[in-house]
Amino acid sequence: MVKFLLVVALVVDGALAALLIGVSGFWFGGGPESMHAGVLAGIAFIMAVIACLAAPIVGFILNRRGKSPAGLAVAWLPVAGALVALMIPAPY
Repeated sequence: MVKFLLVVALVVDGALAALLIGVSGFWFGGGPESMHAGVLAGIAFIMAVIACLAAPIVGFILNRRGKSPAGLAVAWLPVAGALVALMIPAPY
């Protein structure tokens, strides 16, 4: 059951990373709808994509070492963070 949840977390985190990369033009692009985000936002964006890609790998490693609950928590952390970010109201 734990491996199944880790595989699902791998798929969901991959989809979240793809979504972040897909909408990155709205944050960093040169078009009229872009926010022209600064350097700090760019660093945060890159770290979020890396976290989405690395979290399931760390989850599988922790599962192999016998720490299944910690592995599941780490693997699902980017999804939980994205859900929390959705609850933050827009600043306009």
